[in-house]
Amino acid sequence: MNFEGLDPGLADFSPAMHSTLDPVLDAHLNPSLLQNVELDPEGVALEALPVQESVHIMEGVYSELHSVVAEVGVPVSVSHFDLHEEMLWVGSHGGHATSFFGPALERYSSFQVNGSDDIRQIQSLENGILFLTKNNLKYMARGGLIIFDYLLDEGEDMHSLLLTDSSTLLIGGLQNHVLEIDLNTVQETQKYAVEIPGVTIMRQTNRFFFCGHTSGKVSLRDLRSFKVEHEFDAFSGSLSDFDVHGNLLAACGFSSRLTGLACDRFLKVYDLRMMRAITPLQVHVDPAFLRFIPTYTSRLAIISQSGQCQFCEPTGLANPADIFHVSAVGSLLMTFDVSASKQALAFGDSEGCVHLWTDSPEPSFNPYSRETEFALPCLVDTLPPLDWSQDLLPLSLIPVPLTTDTLLSDWPAANSAPAPRRAPPVDAEILRTMKKVGFIGYAPNPRTRLRNQIPYRLKESDNEFDNFSQVTESPIGREEEPHLHMVSKKYRKVTIKYSKLGLEDFDFKHYNKTLFAGLEPHIPNAYCNCMIQVLYFLEPVRCLIQNHLCQKEFCLACELGFLFHMLELSRGDPCQGSNFLRAFRTIPEASALGLILADSDEASGKGNLARLIQRWNRFILTQLHQDMQELEVPQAYRGAGGSFCSSGDSVIGQLFSCEMENCSLCRCGSETVRASSTLLFTLSYPEDKAGKNYDFAHILKRSICLEQNTQAWCDSCEKYQPTIQTRNIRHLPDILVINCEVNSSKEADFWRSQAEVAFKIAVKKYGGDIKNKEFTLADRKEPRSPEGLLCSSIEELKNVWLPFSIRMKMTKNKGLDVYNWTDGDEMQWGPSRAEEEHGVYVYDLMATVVHILDSRTGGSLVAHIKVGETYHQRKEGVTHQQWYLFNDFLIEPIDKYEAVQFDMNWKVPAILYYVKRNLNSRYNLNIKNPIEASVLLAEASLARKQRKTHTTFIPLMLNEMPQVGDLVGLDAEFVTLNEEEAELRSDGTKSTIKPSQMSVARITCVRGQGPNEGIPFIDDYISTQEQVVDYLTQYSGIKPGDLDAKISSKHLTTLKSTYLKLRFLIDIGVKFVGHGLQKDFRVINLMVPKDQVLDTVYLFHMPRKRMISLRFLAWYFLDLKIQGETHDSIEDARTALQLYRKYLELSKNGTEPESFHKVLKGLYEKGRKMDWKVPEPESQTSPKNTAVFPSVLAL
Repeated sequence: MNFEGLDPGLADFSPAMHSTLDPVLDAHLNPSLLQNVELDPEGVALEALPVQESVHIMEGVYSELHSVVAEVGVPVSVSHFDLHEEMLWVGSHGGHATSFFGPALERYSSFQVNGSDDIRQIQSLENGILFLTKNNLKYMARGGLIIFDYLLDEGEDMHSLLLTDSSTLLIGGLQNHVLEIDLNTVQETQKYAVEIPGVTIMRQTNRFFFCGHTSGKVSLRDLRSFKVEHEFDAFSGSLSDFDVHGNLLAACGFSSRLTGLACDRFLKVYDLRMMRAITPLQVHVDPAFLRFIPTYTSRLAIISQSGQCQFCEPTGLANPADIFHVSAVGSLLMTFDVSASKQALAFGDSEGCVHLWTDSPEPSFNPYSRETEFALPCLVDTLPPLDWSQDLLPLSLIPVPLTTDTLLSDWPAANSAPAPRRAPPVDAEILRTMKKVGFIGYAPNPRTRLRNQIPYRLKESDNEFDNFSQVTESPIGREEEPHLHMVSKKYRKVTIKYSKLGLEDFDFKHYNKTLFAGLEPHIPNAYCNCMIQVLYFLEPVRCLIQNHLCQKEFCLACELGFLFHMLELSRGDPCQGSNFLRAFRTIPEASALGLILADSDEASGKGNLARLIQRWNRFILTQLHQDMQELEVPQAYRGAGGSFCSSGDSVIGQLFSCEMENCSLCRCGSETVRASSTLLFTLSYPEDKAGKNYDFAHILKRSICLEQNTQAWCDSCEKYQPTIQTRNIRHLPDILVINCEVNSSKEADFWRSQAEVAFKIAVKKYGGDIKNKEFTLADRKEPRSPEGLLCSSIEELKNVWLPFSIRMKMTKNKGLDVYNWTDGDEMQWGPSRAEEEHGVYVYDLMATVVHILDSRTGGSLVAHIKVGETYHQRKEGVTHQQWYLFNDFLIEPIDKYEAVQFDMNWKVPAILYYVKRNLNSRYNLNIKNPIEASVLLAEASLARKQRKTHTTFIPLMLNEMPQVGDLVGLDAEFVTLNEEEAELRSDGTKSTIKPSQMSVARITCVRGQGPNEGIPFIDDYISTQEQVVDYLTQYSGIKPGDLDAKISSKHLTTLKSTYLKLRFLIDIGVKFVGHGLQKDFRVINLMVPKDQVLDTVYLFHMPRKRMISLRFLAWYFLDLKIQGETHDSIEDARTALQLYRKYLELSKNGTEPESFHKVLKGLYEKGRKMDWKVPEPESQTSPKNTAVFPSVLAL
């Protein structure tokens, strides 16, 4: 309500001024309500105020239910129904706020908001209440605690506020601007200039902001830019109030007369569809307030300051019989509000009284109100017994009266000494998640303790804190003792933080400063990322896999080769194994072995990752071995070339297979020998004897040459007999793979005890204090690791039991000798090359895969990999070896000792890879691209119903094969396999936990030059065996059935077939032209060099400005109107090609950037004016109907 500039005589308005008006009340109301009762000007005591008692409420008719005094003699300036709880808030001219609970108006809280200015508007939020005064915005809890206090400029005179969303607020007043405040940061974000000063009332719909001005005008403003879209000149004097509902706007105010301002009894009503006034509504009261009360109809409630209230329809006639009177006891009504449920009306008068009118005996203020929190009742009358022997019992349970005498407990300082309790340490999880702003830290509440309660540790427990100099960053759990196990930050599970832009603004370089490529973890079953990296950095395996190509649709070797190709091309950017994992999920053996995790199990960490990755290790080696054994020449992919292996066995078998003899000796003396082979070994541990020292070589030999007693069938005895089974080695593998099988506390204790014994032996042998003792190469006794390598500190030998190298020798009697191999042994025995002729081999540790135990994240898997010289030469141009930590997309160089240090409390070994020295020299490491140009030739469709008349593309002829630098227009359409997983925060913002999983459904490539420019040569619909949850038809044009081979009429093919076509185009060096290609290549799972991508979304983009849609660019530059009802990839690809030609024309082939910059400025100015919307066409047009590509019409 605008009180500024009103005639002071308006305060004398009363029903007596309208003697011709004889209102008729409802029969159930008390007639005495119409009487004028004058108060003593000196004031009246609270007890003497006659408060109207409750009357019988008739259902559906508003009647007074309760009246209550907020503050005696102080006018009520504003009232507001709480939108979250059953509460009514009122503010006074003295700056005091009071809240009342429920329809009985029980006083809930009362506090001072401002010491001098009146409260002008109140707005309820989820966590508190906003109060607006003249130049102050205060946010307070419902109990009265201040959350923030925002001071405006002293010259401001604010009157209205509007909550546009959960965190944005508009504030207007008598000045010539409106402020936008961000409630999260409590800062001014925008200042909108207002042509007509004096914004005292603001409303909002889904189309406009409505601003009421003191000049009597109502302006309609754009929701984004706040610019004036329309304006109504409602009253010539001043505006009193207005409201909006549906397509109607009703306003009341004052008109200019010769004697000044006069209250206008005509309400102005406007139709927002036609933006014009309709017939004014004449009422029988002097309107000061009005509200729409839409229950069954769009009723209007019109209130006068003298207390008269009339209901009428905005498009009908006002009936005097619909008037009732608020018993304001002679005072004026100063404020009026309607509850969200429309069941209650609240009036505040100039004497500090609040009147509640309802249409039912038990009204509800909100449709769904949350429970209100009340203070705990006083427990003085029921005091518990106090046990003096209890140390933790608070003495404050017994209330003590105030006294000025000295208490018995006030001992003199000479006889007492202060002994404060030591504060317990802050929860480690709070320290781990804390973000610092200056010297203040903020962290989410882990909710591990009761609110505002911290248990103290007394007596001997207090001394335990002295044993810890600092609190660990991330405990993985607490035992009964207060020992906390620290997980180093780089070993913790990494997650991608998604924003509105998805992954575009996520800083992967912060986690990986190398040129090696990480792998993204958000894809289902991405727990195997670390093992993919291990296989990639095995040079013979990488070359073998990248040379492989077969005709199977779901071949793990092929998909792994495609993924290795991406890792090879990447320069530090992360890749994702979505296509490989998609093929992995289709393998029946993977599901039978329990390797396919459900999303819920993967997110919660229910699966035992150590066992899982060891089973996966065995599975992938077996699967690759089987894939490589298929030697038939591919037919679908003519570019497969010859096999990498010439013999019947695969190269995987040559690399990993170990030939063995299994001997079974029965107690009858019968012996059976069978030959077999294995691709890996599993460690077998002895019964650990306390303090006994075992070399790793001893345990490895025991596991390879395994001897065990078991029940087996004996052919001689013809029954099951106890037999002794032994295993002898015929041939050693080139790559020794070991599953550690640390699956219980028993195996973990064995590793821990062996590391402790090895550390004690090193300390005893080389001397020195084990605490922070530093050693240099100049020391007389240089410490050596169990592997014989020099280390700078003896602390590096802690938790180390694993050797960097082992020496294995085949004896003449089919025995095997295994030793830990050291650099000193190398110097003593000489190079190992000569000894290989005598069956002696040295294996070097190449990779360790470890399981990180972290109960807060469910654990994770990481790999330590020794990256060889060839990889550094290709990536960084240097030749050296270095150990790296691979934790999904986090890659960091580490010290070599860190790769063999296993703190069994949180870092447990799972898989070990040892390789023969000089392994690369034994194999042909040349890579020949197995994909040839024949993949682009015509191929049959998988769809049974496809006809030639449905063909939408013409395959390339032999004389049209693309060359280096040729242009190819590309566009892809996608479907959704899994919906996005997100959560709503308490402030209403959305946080993406897991993005939606997309799958490519259609890929189109069009010719970019030549006589057939613009004609597609690839238009493949991708068949999928996975369930599609959303075809996104509006955006993709894909309809249900298009991807089903049984009913589809499209050219349907496999993802692998189309992938090979795109891979060939990338390898040949063509340049792709499209719009938003970054997302397309990401979902297709392709890595394309940046110099081969011409993306129109970036060509027509200015820094720090929004990205422009293809539809708007086509309309602006080409005068084409595309994407009418749905998207079509052929149309989009052609349009992108035309836009690129237009870009070359406008920029003079990139030689005149300044002139093109002016074109872009004009583009953005036009876009802002059009709100980036293309005008609706009179007749639908598209590139197909234009003469741009006349040859396309021949299709």
